[in-house]
Amino acid sequence: MRYLPLTSADRKSMLAAIGVAGMDDLYRDVPAAARRTGLVDLPAHMGELEVERRLSVMAAKNIAAGSVPSFLGAGAYRHHVPASVDALIQRGEFLTSYTPYQPEVAQGTLQYLFEFQTQVALITGMEVANASMYDGSTACAEAVMMANRATRRSRAVLAGGLHPHYRAIVETYAHYSGFTAESGVPDPAGNEDLAKRIGADTSCVVVQNPDMFGHIRDLRPLAEACRKAGALLVVVVTEVVSLGALTPPGEMGADIVVCEGQSIGNGLNFGGPYVGLFATREKYLRQMPGRLAGQTVDAEGRRGWVLTLSTREQHIRREKATSNICTNSGLCALAFTIHMSILGEAGFTGLAKLNHALAGTLADKLAAVPGVSVLNKAFFNEFTIKLPKPADLVVETLAKRRILGGIPVSRLIPGKPDLANLLLVTATETNTESDMDALVGALKEIVR
Repeated sequence: MRYLPLTSADRKSMLAAIGVAGMDDLYRDVPAAARRTGLVDLPAHMGELEVERRLSVMAAKNIAAGSVPSFLGAGAYRHHVPASVDALIQRGEFLTSYTPYQPEVAQGTLQYLFEFQTQVALITGMEVANASMYDGSTACAEAVMMANRATRRSRAVLAGGLHPHYRAIVETYAHYSGFTAESGVPDPAGNEDLAKRIGADTSCVVVQNPDMFGHIRDLRPLAEACRKAGALLVVVVTEVVSLGALTPPGEMGADIVVCEGQSIGNGLNFGGPYVGLFATREKYLRQMPGRLAGQTVDAEGRRGWVLTLSTREQHIRREKATSNICTNSGLCALAFTIHMSILGEAGFTGLAKLNHALAGTLADKLAAVPGVSVLNKAFFNEFTIKLPKPADLVVETLAKRRILGGIPVSRLIPGKPDLANLLLVTATETNTESDMDALVGALKEIVR
């Protein structure tokens, strides 16, 4: 028996109503090569236990990042999440992904969002933060559109060191929203000069720190160049743990800071859901997308929480909205808040120092491998190495030995022969000395 609620007549009626001849017309924008013709190679009928066994066998073909030595990064990082985080976010008081639509009824939710905003503002060095975005990449695009509104300009300068996925999201927004996004050329050496690309029509400069190759830069000169030109500086942070060790973007002159907050409280989870952090200066508060929870007192003088700002399309006219993103990542933001509360300021700083120390150890070990060189002069927990062979082939060979050796740059930036031998390598507190020795030992055999 197939559990399909609609009859053939129902489907024909629905297709006719939208003006298409058949089901295939609904997929006409999907390339033919990407469509499946026929059924999946599975038995037509199986019991639940048999299905679980069959799918378990299929899933076992994958290598989970937590089951082998893993040095993956490039925007999604494996960190230890305390068991208490998962236990607390599953409590009935919290278990929802949404901000309440009658917000003042849910004082607990508003309070943790207020705490979340406070934490984000503190670690980024900014004055205000919102109640979260979907993820770092969409937050980046929203930051550019906010800068366009604030400056009344429409040309965004994107650093070549910006993560390619973030750049692609911004370019997609630009295509459909009518602004210009000019992307720089990726520079593995980290010597990109962004100031010379700023013009009178520039709304913002978007720079990542550490950048996609792991380079760390002092953003103060760039911030000053932006200020003189009347443009805003947007700083992207894909590894939020780095803010426990590096100078906060706000202290270096950033006007808007967006981060991917996945590293705190949220596991890799096969790619999501994640949580976007968004912070800015108070003078741009009215241009900030999303929601903002605030603190107040009730008629009896007791402390309470309210939804202070919510200038999004569900509350006001779409054309007046600062964002058309319809929700915040509530549950992921809660996980972030709980984990940060457990760490505290000293714990957050200590975690960052541990990450950097382990990455430094790994870099030294890899630099000693014949034919391998480390390109970074300074880095946090991720850096780029150059191999004597194409990195994608090396990574595949390592995977066969059950080592996840890193991310080939060619996977993120295809079609660039000069980047083919570059590999992004990350070390976090989850990596042990034996993990590093396994990677180094395997590389010595593979690249010789």
